[in-house]
Amino acid sequence: MPKITKRFVESIKPDTEKTLKFWDSKLKGFGLLVLPSGRRTYCVKYRNANRIQKHVKIGIHGQINTEKARSLAKQHLGEITTGEDPAAKKKENKARPLMRELAQDYLNRHATRKREKSIKEDKRFLERFILPEFGNQHVKDISRRAIESLHLQLGKTPTQANRVVALLSKMFNLAISWGWREDNPTKGIAKYQEEKRDRWLSQEELDRLWDVLDQHPTHITAYFIKFLLLTGARSGETLSATWDQFDLEKGVWTKPSHLTKQNKKEHLPLSGKALEVLEAMKALNPHSKYLFPGRVEGQHMKEPKRFWGRVLKEAGIEDFRIHDLRHTHASHLVSSGLSLSIVGKLLGHTQASTTQRYAHLADTPLREAADLFGSKVGGKKRVV
Repeated sequence: MPKITKRFVESIKPDTEKTLKFWDSKLKGFGLLVLPSGRRTYCVKYRNANRIQKHVKIGIHGQINTEKARSLAKQHLGEITTGEDPAAKKKENKARPLMRELAQDYLNRHATRKREKSIKEDKRFLERFILPEFGNQHVKDISRRAIESLHLQLGKTPTQANRVVALLSKMFNLAISWGWREDNPTKGIAKYQEEKRDRWLSQEELDRLWDVLDQHPTHITAYFIKFLLLTGARSGETLSATWDQFDLEKGVWTKPSHLTKQNKKEHLPLSGKALEVLEAMKALNPHSKYLFPGRVEGQHMKEPKRFWGRVLKEAGIEDFRIHDLRHTHASHLVSSGLSLSIVGKLLGHTQASTTQRYAHLADTPLREAADLFGSKVGGKKRVV
């Protein structure tokens, strides 16, 4: 038997009819298979605890070198002496699901119930952060420390970092229910503090924006922006809205459950001004099923970017996003004296804590209470 070296391996001429087998003269059980195709594969031959002879492939020549193969063979043979079975272990590992399989099952079995925007965000997190880091690892092998490390890497964008961990948490909960692992490694990972964006238009900015929108009476995107301001609706559910959801006589928009964030049917009363916008839009596109039809027939409009930027520039407004129109709607209602519970219902919030972010604007009763006590002191001069 020859000693398996790089020179020996590369000197072998394949047999076009059968696989050639060579066993190392120095390391018992270490071998080489040469296929008729010319591919050379390193392997280990051994007997398991039941004295059954088995082979386990180590790697292909060219992908690993001879010395690396010899080192791996020694490792396998060492494990065999302690009672392990490399072939059985390899078969078991092959049957264990990878993180990329968990990700695909998550998208196919769970994410389908989510909104289109949420699915898109999940896919972005998976493709950009999770799969490059964990994709080829077994689900059972992912540790809390590894996830903490990813969380730390994303620390410059705390909200995004928290969302990635939240997505992993849901995936691992599904893995537990499917019997793929017994615990959730994201449990106990502390979230970053998230600063809620607090940008909304002042009355002066609001007037400037509306004036600019009035200068585009035939541009459907101008009506889209007006409608968001007047209703406080989310842009996604507004873009997907169809005319059959509206009762213009009663002035009500009935949002179907599949469009809302909470997956519940909502009834939103519409103001007279919102109804005026709807009538103008209907006149612009009388035959479309969507309030805001897109350029492609049968599809709704995509979220505008170019026109939005143009409008902000003309109105002299900076650092303002389309979603901030919703904050503007809510902020003006609360600061005008409307209760948080009413505003929460108009916005479709199911939890009071969600609306609580606007509580600092409803400070009139608190200020009056503070002034009440202030008026009780310092009113009379002390007599010395």
